[in-house]
Amino acid sequence: MIRADHILRSFGLSRRRPTAFDLRPDPATRDGLAAGLGLQALPELHFAGEIRPAGKADFELTARLRARAVQACVVTLEPVETVVDEVVARHYLADAPAPASGETEMPADVDSDPLPDMIDLLTVAAEALVLALPLYPRAPGAVLDAAAAAPAGTEAAPQTPAKPFAGLASLPRTPRADDDA
Repeated sequence: MIRADHILRSFGLSRRRPTAFDLRPDPATRDGLAAGLGLQALPELHFAGEIRPAGKADFELTARLRARAVQACVVTLEPVETVVDEVVARHYLADAPAPASGETEMPADVDSDPLPDMIDLLTVAAEALVLALPLYPRAPGAVLDAAAAAPAGTEAAPQTPAKPFAGLASLPRTPRADDDA
């Protein structure tokens, strides 16, 4: 079982049996990852699983991601903690076609990637974490109402439907050449 390093060299992976890993980054690494992902904190991150051979040259990664992440509430900016417990699966293809320069097309199986020279388990965990976190975290009871949306010292706009062309009737009309009829 690999514990210390988070980078696995593809050519060093066993072609006969699974390679197990157990990634538990230290606080400094979690702090750096939190800053890079725009999180307030990442008090816990555990990524454990295995990479097993699939076919002649491909590999499959299956792992469990457990994390606690703290994000800012989109309404109040208060800290909101999210607990993540996800299964992560990736399929690495040794003979994946290289994308044409300038254009890339999403493959039919979005969990398939070309087999890299090195598999960075921390990057795989960070990608899975970003996908599992809420896009707009809200603190319990946080409500965005009209009064909260107005700048300090001003009144909120009335909640009536917008009528963008209502003022056109009051504009002076300029006659056109074909208006003679």
